[in-house]
Order: sequence, then C-alpha cells, then structure tokens
Amino acid sequence: MTTVTKWALAVAVLAVALIVALLPRSGDTAAKPSEDLAPARSAAALQPCPAPSAKQPVKQLEGVKADCLGDGASVDVGKALAGAPVLVNVWASWCEPCRTELPVLQEYANQPGAVRVLGVQVQSPAKDGLDLLAKLGVHLPSVYDGDGQSGPVRTALKVPSALPASYLVTASGEVRFIANPRLFRNTDQVRAAVGGTS
Repeated sequence: MTTVTKWALAVAVLAVALIVALLPRSGDTAAKPSEDLAPARSAAALQPCPAPSAKQPVKQLEGVKADCLGDGASVDVGKALAGAPVLVNVWASWCEPCRTELPVLQEYANQPGAVRVLGVQVQSPAKDGLDLLAKLGVHLPSVYDGDGQSGPVRTALKVPSALPASYLVTASGEVRFIANPRLFRNTDQVRAAVGGTS
C-alpha cells in the first residue's frame, strides 16, 4: 500500500467518523437549546415540590419521575405523594378550563384543613406553564411532565385527553379519578370531591 493510499484511507475514515458524530440521535437532548427558566420560575414563585416520604410509595406512581416546575429538581412522584391524601391536578397552559380551575385549587389549598394539592403540567412548554401560573397568581407546587403526548406521570395515571383532570391519592396510596365534577368551579366542590380526607 502506497503512502498516498494510506493517507486517502485515513482521510476517508476521518470523514465517515465526522459524519456519524454529527448525525442527530433520537433522544439527543444536546441538540435542543436549553431555555433559561430562572426568570419565569422567579416570577411564578411556586411552593416547593413535596419531598419524598419514608412511607410506602404510591404503587401506581412508583418509580415515576418528573421535574419540579418551580426549581427543575427531579421528583419521584410515587414517593412524594406517599403517606397523606393529595389532590393531583393535571393541566396544560393552552387549556382554557384549566385557567378557571387553577385559581380555585389555590384558594382551596389556602383553607384550613385542605389536603395537599400538586399540579402536573402536561403537553405544553414549561415556560408557558410558569407564565400562566404567575399571571393567575397560582403558587401551588407543580411538576412538569413534558410537552409531548405521553409523559411518565400522564401515562401512569391514564389521563384522559380532555383536560383538566384531577385525582385523589389517598393516604393508603389508592389513586381515584375524580369524574364528578370534571371541572372545579368553587372550593365547596373541591372539598366534596376529597370527602372525609380533608
């Protein structure tokens, strides 16, 4: 093999390696520019996401992780909801009924004896959700389940296509979909839905 052939072969190998290195990969987060959410998080001033409990995780949500909308930290949802009743509300920034319901849930959460409330933002960009919560004056702890059609929390809860959707997670870890009413218009409806757990 001549020197020229060796050099040509080496250049060809390097060119192929460079092409392979530059090809996009599925799930490659480096290809997406990371948006700085610090200003939006500061403006929304959300309450901290619940810390993991030492109690048995909620079975339906065991191992399910989402990002805390308020600070970006990873939350093990099954562990965070364990041990006490929690009202979980699934919403999106584009959802008009959600804009009616979120302030009602904030008002309920501020009342004595209220169960914990956790928001789950789905199918919309995190910044849009933070901007909406800031505009509505809603500071509930919330997790971000991604802007796609099937985030891990949404999948685990089997959330219907129509939003908002609320669930009561009991102290024993049972997850109940709240079908009546589908949209909370006042705090009395929220109290009735959570029943004797509040």
